[in-house]
Amino acid sequence: MRNQRKRNCQNVMRLVRILSVCGIGMGVIVWWASGLWHRENPVWERESGLSVPGHGAGTDGTEVPIRGHGSQETDGTEVPIREQASQETNGTEVLIKEHESQEADGSSSAKREGAKQETGGSNLAAEDAQESSERAQPPDLSVIRAMEAGVSLDVSGLSGEMQDSLFYSMELPEDVRQRIVGVSYPEGGSVSISMEELRYLRVLHMGFDGQVHIGELIVNESIAEDVLAIMAELYRQSYPIEKMVLVDAYGADDVLSMEDNNTCAFNYREIAGSSRLSKHALGLAIDVNPKYNPYVKQESGGERLVSPAVSMEYADRDLAFPYKIDEEDLCCRLFLEYGFSWGGNWSSVKDYQHFEKE
Repeated sequence: MRNQRKRNCQNVMRLVRILSVCGIGMGVIVWWASGLWHRENPVWERESGLSVPGHGAGTDGTEVPIRGHGSQETDGTEVPIREQASQETNGTEVLIKEHESQEADGSSSAKREGAKQETGGSNLAAEDAQESSERAQPPDLSVIRAMEAGVSLDVSGLSGEMQDSLFYSMELPEDVRQRIVGVSYPEGGSVSISMEELRYLRVLHMGFDGQVHIGELIVNESIAEDVLAIMAELYRQSYPIEKMVLVDAYGADDVLSMEDNNTCAFNYREIAGSSRLSKHALGLAIDVNPKYNPYVKQESGGERLVSPAVSMEYADRDLAFPYKIDEEDLCCRLFLEYGFSWGGNWSSVKDYQHFEKE
């Protein structure tokens, strides 16, 4: 019986030592277990000299409390249960506060980031709206009309009606008069046509580069509307015309203009090899893509005169090559429909680039 109680006491003390490292809740359990053991084993406690706090004394009659629970350590420092509980509680509170702080910081950071993203999204939306508004605004046609002839033009933002409005005729403006006087239009002397009988045309045409270009012509007032209509239809059909600027850009040198494949009309000059005025001198003729459609004359000695000379390879009209004008060509058909004659139908000479009207 005594040995059984001793073993029970040892088991309890082992449990006490294990639980002494636990928290305040376990300390309460130990306190209760120690009291229970004291009530059941008073004799062994007195014989062993062991005691639990408030329940007995050691061999010298002093109370020997269990360390770590309201006792003194070997250096005499008291470690009360309440202090330990406070430390544990404070530690728990610190962890909770830190966790809450991190959650709060994370939440605030997420909110700030969300706000930034929303603000950024709003700014992007505003920028997109502004760009859309700018694209929606119709281009300033007066700016396009002031552009130099020969330049390419982006027509992606222009409606069909707006493009049609860029085909127009007017009396020779002052800047054009200054360009042609003393060049394609004689300065002083006897001239068979006045400037008032001429018209300045602005058109659009599809270049060999696949881009839309601004073109210009000077023609006789009597054919101005016909030429505008023909050029407008050629443009709608994407008919390629490489260049279309006034011959004055070449010093009114017809050969240089042809060699550069420039489509032009008015040039106050005589027919090559004669003293007679050309229809070009009256603004009643137009040459289209002249480099690929040269003037060809069969000489009496069997030789063939080709103008410009660089177009010799295009003199044989039986060959197939791009930009060749023949009776089936759209350009030729349109001019014929509007009452023009084509130099390719002449008998003595062939002028495949040339269309004129009486």
